[in-house]
Amino acid sequence: MQTVSSRTGTSQRDHQWGVILAGGDGKRLLPLTRRIAGDDRPKQFCAVVGDATLLQQTRSRVSKAVDPGQTLLVMNRIHERFYRDEVADLPLSHLLLQPQNRGTAAAILYSLMRVQELDSKGLVAFFPSDHHFMNDEAFVDQIGLAFLLAESNPEKVILLGIEPDTPEVSYGWIEPGPHLESPYGNSIALVKRFWEKPSKTIASDLMRSGCLWNSFVMVGRVGSFLELTRQTIPRLHNSFESIRQSFLTTKEAGVLSALYAMIPSSSFSDDVLSISPNDLAVMRGSGLGWSDLGEPCRVLATRARIGPKTDHDGNSAGDGAAAVIASTA
Repeated sequence: MQTVSSRTGTSQRDHQWGVILAGGDGKRLLPLTRRIAGDDRPKQFCAVVGDATLLQQTRSRVSKAVDPGQTLLVMNRIHERFYRDEVADLPLSHLLLQPQNRGTAAAILYSLMRVQELDSKGLVAFFPSDHHFMNDEAFVDQIGLAFLLAESNPEKVILLGIEPDTPEVSYGWIEPGPHLESPYGNSIALVKRFWEKPSKTIASDLMRSGCLWNSFVMVGRVGSFLELTRQTIPRLHNSFESIRQSFLTTKEAGVLSALYAMIPSSSFSDDVLSISPNDLAVMRGSGLGWSDLGEPCRVLATRARIGPKTDHDGNSAGDGAAAVIASTA
């Protein structure tokens, strides 16, 4: 059976880029990651589920969907001791090292402008590094479809919506609008609105009406993403634009440090996506076995599905993890 990704031509793949977001501080999971790793590393640099760190799992999964030579990692310099060995195989040009964490809007803007310098016609896919997928094959196929949809809908940023299996109250939800015409069937719809952390009753209604969990996996043309930021966060957009000439030069690190010392922290979800539904479309993702590991209870549920992980002393961390999660709930 031919998959979506195998139908993507070589010339199209030449303009496909991936960005892995690994700059979070992981504070909500620190009691658990401290027990597993023995230090205060953020969750993306910890083997929270399985034997590999979340960043290693993300890199492996994304490498099947996007050429590793066209994949960038966004991280923070302050975490270097935790990721140094993990990324030793990568050229420095693939590492976008932020001076400090200023939220997802800054991380995404920085990476967008770097990609624009490398390929102004690029299609960019963003991947958080704190997710778990049970079915990597389905993930690769659906990212391939998302690239095709972004190619045929150049004015839209495509969000990967996950078919829910529970009325989850701690996820963001996407309410789809009318379907867009597509050569790939009824796979894409306009975004009608977002619902952030609804009540149990509302979440049940959203699930019954065909709404989707927001995975924060996004695909679109670099120019379309940048136009979104220009419209919604113009001051931050202009701040990065003012230093763009330093990118890929010896001045980049120093100029970036000065910028990050001045800009506020901001959220791409809250400050860009939630106020721009007309510029977005959503693709329905199914069969992925997706979990966002940002909350302790989700980590425990995922660990239960795939089996326990030992802690840094070599003991089973299953019972201890449950106790830590219970104490922080």
